[in-house]
Amino acid sequence: QVQLTESGGGLVQPGGSLRLSCTASGRPVSSSNMGWFRQAPGKEREFVAATQWNGGDTLYADSVKGRFTISRDVAKNTVYLQMNSLKAEDTAVYYCTAYGIWGQGTQVTVSS
Repeated sequence: QVQLTESGGGLVQPGGSLRLSCTASGRPVSSSNMGWFRQAPGKEREFVAATQWNGGDTLYADSVKGRFTISRDVAKNTVYLQMNSLKAEDTAVYYCTAYGIWGQGTQVTVSS
């Protein structure tokens, strides 16, 4: 059974950084495109970033381009989302997705 487990969320001040992790169990990260989405209170879930299954192309939402970086460590079967220059509007639950499934989400709160 494939599972995705996110971690790394928390409370950070505006301008700060966080790194989210998504560890896959049951299948290698090299076998699937992987992505990050987020959902703020009262809003729809929205795309944040994605990386191609072969480590090729990456894609970012305009709102995070230049601030967030998606990467993966095949040996650790983990995909990361490095988030820099965080803003209050980045506050949301962040979800990892791959293989047609979703992780449980990790809360990111940007506040002073």
